[in-house]
Amino acid sequence: MPESAATRPSLRLNAVCIDCADAEDIAEFYVRLFGWEVLAGGGNWIKVGARAGGVELNIQSEDWYEPPVWPEQPGALTKMLHFEVETDDVPAAAAYAVALGAREAAPQPEDRDPATLRVMLDPAGHPFCLWSP
Repeated sequence: MPESAATRPSLRLNAVCIDCADAEDIAEFYVRLFGWEVLAGGGNWIKVGARAGGVELNIQSEDWYEPPVWPEQPGALTKMLHFEVETDDVPAAAAYAVALGAREAAPQPEDRDPATLRVMLDPAGHPFCLWSP
């Protein structure tokens, strides 16, 4: 049964938290990729985002971290989520991400034009898609 606005507490998504082996390294990657800033934390837990607001990333180091496998394979650690990043120029965005430490995933989706979709992996192995309409 849906709750009415009067009974539902105020909730808003403010951040997505990702795990990795080195929070400082991954925070630096996303700060440079999106032109963001470090907003809080340091060491094993760092919040990055735009000072103007919007969804932020919390990045935390975990000793047990192992990167997900792309593409997914039965019995292997698979991704639980990935970022969709819209851009006007997929090849230029992919080259920029690679210059910052990302790598192109292999293989790429055969049914999509690489000029409009590119699956990338951040330095910790998290997949993200660069896409344009």
